[in-house]
Amino acid sequence: MNRPSPAPLARHFGLDPDTVFLNHGSFGSCPDVVLDAQREHRDLMEREPVTFFMKTAFGLMDRSRDAVAGMIGGRAEDFVFVNNGTSAVATVFENASAGIGLRDDRPLGPGDEILVSDLEYPACLANARRLAERTGAALRVVEIPRLAGTMTPARFTELLMAGVNDHTRLCLLSHVISPTGWVLPATEIIRVLESRGVTTILDGAHGPGCVPIDLDAIRPAFYTTNAHKWLCAPKGAAILYVHPDLQQRFRPQTLSVYDGAPAGFLNRPRFNRDFDYVGTDDVSAKLAVADAIERLPQIAGMSWPEIVEHNHALALEAASLLRDRLGTEACQTDDMVGPMAMIELPTMPAAHRERLEARPKVYLDALQDTLFERHAIQVPVYSIGGGRRYVRISAQVYNTVDQYAYLAEALLEELDREIRG
Repeated sequence: MNRPSPAPLARHFGLDPDTVFLNHGSFGSCPDVVLDAQREHRDLMEREPVTFFMKTAFGLMDRSRDAVAGMIGGRAEDFVFVNNGTSAVATVFENASAGIGLRDDRPLGPGDEILVSDLEYPACLANARRLAERTGAALRVVEIPRLAGTMTPARFTELLMAGVNDHTRLCLLSHVISPTGWVLPATEIIRVLESRGVTTILDGAHGPGCVPIDLDAIRPAFYTTNAHKWLCAPKGAAILYVHPDLQQRFRPQTLSVYDGAPAGFLNRPRFNRDFDYVGTDDVSAKLAVADAIERLPQIAGMSWPEIVEHNHALALEAASLLRDRLGTEACQTDDMVGPMAMIELPTMPAAHRERLEARPKVYLDALQDTLFERHAIQVPVYSIGGGRRYVRISAQVYNTVDQYAYLAEALLEELDREIRG
């Protein structure tokens, strides 16, 4: 099968035209017009750095937070920016260790529990483990089966809530599970956790531009999201939302020269001021968040809701195509699919398992290396053990159905090669 071309909108992105890129979910891709906007912000910074860092940058930061609030709800002043989603989660953990945001304001300590699932992003899990070690709280990790029947929102909720007890005070919950692409019923889970006295950090690393979001309806205590993924902003910009009731004591991990300044200094709330300047940094990616929100719909010829729906429909169509060609069953119900979907691969025969798992690799599974080296396909392959594996596809406006059909043929060829050895 000839290597397929991407969709016409790919011309707006800097992706290698010789690569079949089906992995927007990992690091995103930024359109050229947004990179141009970032370059303009950076040029402005270098033209007169003193005025930029002491005056200009703050108004441009407000422009980005206005754009975020206009897209996903909440007040503009409830948003601040950090470099990535993991840093945002770590910042919330730092504050939660002192009890900030928790139900009774009591610092985390021995006898308390932090709830997570084993499908949370590994870096966030690492920070959760460190929080537990520092405070003496226990980390309760709920195991969620990935390939044991079809996952449903109700089943996931039941599995997670089985880990809640009278000692649970904090829960880290992904809105969209990174390794599987599952979209969780965040509002319902947060309401149930609240009724049990548990504070939730909603990790929306795959958030705006990925699934519909209304923070006024979800009402999390904390919400984090990367702007470089589905918003297609430059790398180095993540969004942190803190509920208005929790902002008074909430602080960044790094305090700036403005720490202790009087109320109203720089004509902005302390919460915004503390995060908008934490030392000299290239803030151009954060300033370009507003440009990404404005310009992707312009080049796509679709509104943001239409982009979200387009990618969702493409992911469903691609997943169905791949399952039909591979002869496997759905891993999740359709209401758990956003612009990403997981597709189980045929089980690896036991007689070949040890040899195949011992292959040298750059990625998580050597099959991913092979798909890239032989077929120029970039798509993640996950190994679970016992011969169980799956691929996680992403669907973005630059992708086409033909690209997933090409992936199906490449998978069949490489799976057959694995068995023949």
